[in-house]
Amino acid sequence: MSSSTSRFNRRRLLVAAGAATATGLLRPGIVLATEGPSGYTPSWPSVDQHPPAPEWFQDAKFGIYFHWGVFSVPAFANEWYPRNMYVSGSNENRHHAATYGDPSAWPYHNFINGARDRAGNWVQFAPRLRSAGGNFDPNEWAQLFADAGAKFAGPVAEHHDGYSMWNSTVNEWNSVRTGPQLDLVRLHADAIRARGMKFVVSLHHAYNHTGYYDRVPAQPTASLRKLYGQLGAAAQNQLWLDKLREVIDGYQPDIVWQDFNLGRIDEPKRLEFLAHYFNRAVAWNKDVVTTYKDGLNNRGSVYDFERGGPAGIQYPYWLTDDSISSSSWCYTAGIGYYSLNAMLHSLIDRVSKNGNMLLNIAPMADGTIPSGQRTILLGIGDYLKRFGESVYATRAWEAFGEGPTQMGGGSFVTPRAGTNRDIRFTRNKAATVLYATVMGWPGSMLSITTLNSNRINLSGLASVQLLGATAGTYINLPDRTQNSSGLRITMPSAAAPFNAPAYVVKLTFNGQIPGLGTGPLPTGWTRIANVTSGLVLDSGGSVPSGSVLKQWTADGSTNLQWQLVDVGGGYVRIVNRTNGMVADSGGNVADGANAAQAPWNASNNQQWRLASLGNGRYQIINRATGTALDSGGGTAAGSTVKLWSVNSSTNLQWTITAV
Repeated sequence: MSSSTSRFNRRRLLVAAGAATATGLLRPGIVLATEGPSGYTPSWPSVDQHPPAPEWFQDAKFGIYFHWGVFSVPAFANEWYPRNMYVSGSNENRHHAATYGDPSAWPYHNFINGARDRAGNWVQFAPRLRSAGGNFDPNEWAQLFADAGAKFAGPVAEHHDGYSMWNSTVNEWNSVRTGPQLDLVRLHADAIRARGMKFVVSLHHAYNHTGYYDRVPAQPTASLRKLYGQLGAAAQNQLWLDKLREVIDGYQPDIVWQDFNLGRIDEPKRLEFLAHYFNRAVAWNKDVVTTYKDGLNNRGSVYDFERGGPAGIQYPYWLTDDSISSSSWCYTAGIGYYSLNAMLHSLIDRVSKNGNMLLNIAPMADGTIPSGQRTILLGIGDYLKRFGESVYATRAWEAFGEGPTQMGGGSFVTPRAGTNRDIRFTRNKAATVLYATVMGWPGSMLSITTLNSNRINLSGLASVQLLGATAGTYINLPDRTQNSSGLRITMPSAAAPFNAPAYVVKLTFNGQIPGLGTGPLPTGWTRIANVTSGLVLDSGGSVPSGSVLKQWTADGSTNLQWQLVDVGGGYVRIVNRTNGMVADSGGNVADGANAAQAPWNASNNQQWRLASLGNGRYQIINRATGTALDSGGGTAAGSTVKLWSVNSSTNLQWTITAV
């Protein structure tokens, strides 16, 4: 049995042969729909075998979640109000004292239990169902998400504040025993699944006891100490795990999304969580997804960029969580929103770079979703309904796109609308159709410089079409020419024939989309110079296999000379002139891993994609790890070259010039 069969089909083979799973809940003879092992143990070698991004997740592209809870009641500043109201002199502290009273006398848990503010108004997180005379309708929410084109959706089941939005037996501070007296997670799960979407739960409670409430004084009762994360490390770590188990066992989420500070949870507890969730998924016979910002890894889970994404295509498959507002993740009075184009173009950009987007909205405390948010969601949905074939079930191509607008480049990067010169590529799974999405009407002529004759052979291009105003309609674009400057396509008119936030050109090939070459780069020996340091890539000379790559001041040494040899599929090997070895990532996906060199063996560790940034600059991205060559900013000759997640830093940018 090959190693790939061992990893990805073991569960199916074992169950088909009648083997029992680790949970004992499957009957012999059942052929499972999922891939992966038949059971997991709480160890990294075991949980790392879990396929992190199943096909349904890579097909889905777009999801919605929502920051809605007790912190929505004050509707001031942002969702960190529970913490910052205790920070003396902060805006939240001053607002709280003026509106409710000093936090020592009017604490955060008054928003849960209910109390009167200084004006005599009753204040409590207690949304009521519309059927009971309130404004909250989970079915209406779910329908809105479906109309927005989301394929997965769900709530923040618990934020940093320690309040559980489900019927918890381990945490009395929950939405069934207090306030709403409703199992909000259950209501959302049922409504979302009824509309054919996958169910995601978002949990942020790792930070509850690792810093969020660091300004809250010691509490007098065990129950209050639980809410404010003051039970002590051992008890808090156990509570973190127990809450996850309750949500997993009670609601069978398709995705468990978690916020930062997982790295401060005891490692055995993290492994117990992963093994428990993956084993339950075996019993449910479905593929599930876990995400992380820290504390897990991309071998069994999916990395999440908060408010951002990479500058270029990144492997393995990844996710971003972004918000409809720049000011807050939860509803606040006067909240503002990004434009429809900024959000939609960001989604298109993320998909082109091998990722999904999870978009946050901010309902009001009573369960009302403001009209401004609805408008943006329905605008996204209208686009996806018409042009979804270029988004759903697609895959990243060899290049993500072109154009002047920088999108992504790390976490906390503001969503930006593109222009009619910005293009993003996707392809169908069969790799026979290439979609070029233009983020504005290009006028009478569309020029795609990436598809120039120096980079791609278009002799097999069978047809070019513009996706029409309604789903499944097309406008043929027969007039096209290719030269060294690009592919020039005559559009139907100078003015847009219909209104849309972006326009999609569909290129259909006879057979596979041809590979994209590196373009007019030197074919002989080159120097590869870092933009930050000005130093050039250095092999060190006649060194043993596995030696690290370094940087050196440019001179005539052949140690500093490299040849880029096309290996197909848009990748090259980078060969040193002195020793004949090639640049090699070693397969290490960690940021800061050393870049090394070894004899050519054709592995993905030794294949590199040159992502053009314009102006003669490139990111040099490894096929196996998705990380890029990084100078680390070191300017001293002899500095080690490392690997780092793709971002916009010039440490990751290189120029390539002929010797």
